[in-house]
Parts: sequence; C-alpha cells; structure tokens
Amino acid sequence: MKKEFKLKANEIKRLLPPMGGCMATDKITVEGLQVRYMYREDPFNEMDSGWRLFSGTESQEYVDEPSNTEIYDLNTIANYDRAIIPYLTSPIGTVLERLADSDRFIKVKE
Repeated sequence: MKKEFKLKANEIKRLLPPMGGCMATDKITVEGLQVRYMYREDPFNEMDSGWRLFSGTESQEYVDEPSNTEIYDLNTIANYDRAIIPYLTSPIGTVLERLADSDRFIKVKE
C-alpha cells in the first residue's frame, strides 16, 4: 500500500542543517497531526539522530505495527511541525511532551 503523505516532496523546505534521521509515525506524516510526544535515545548508527516522534494518539498496537512508522530526515519532520525545531539539540535521554494548545514542549525526563 502506497502512503499518501500530507506534504508533497516539493513542499519540504530546508529548515535545519543536516542533523540525521529520526523515526516518526504516519499519524504525523500521513494524517498531518502535530508532534505531541518526542524522545531521544541512543542512535542506531551515525546517520540516526536518536529522535522518535509521535502524535500522542498512537495506541500500543499501532506502534507495534512496523508499517506505521518510517525513518525520515529530521528536516522533513520539522516541515510537518516547526515547533519541534528549538528542542532538537536536546541531549540523548530527553523526553518531551507538548503543552496543550501550544507550540511549547516540557521536559518529562532528561
């Protein structure tokens, strides 16, 4: 099944310097929901930023289905939700949750 992304390739602008890849769910890239929960873990390799981004509406069953999550350049996800940009230099181990009706995130854990 081919995914219909909310943003087309020509709509993706360079917002960040190269920062590596991240994992994000289709709730963000296909459905167009905001990033509401994000955490940074140890990267899998040198191309991985360690960031994992979610809309906060995903069930465990949804997350467990590999086809619902893809690897993207971090810049791509920043185009979907620019509110994440100020937080992307946070250290490994950071867990952030978006404040309701806001573009601000709070640290749940660091």
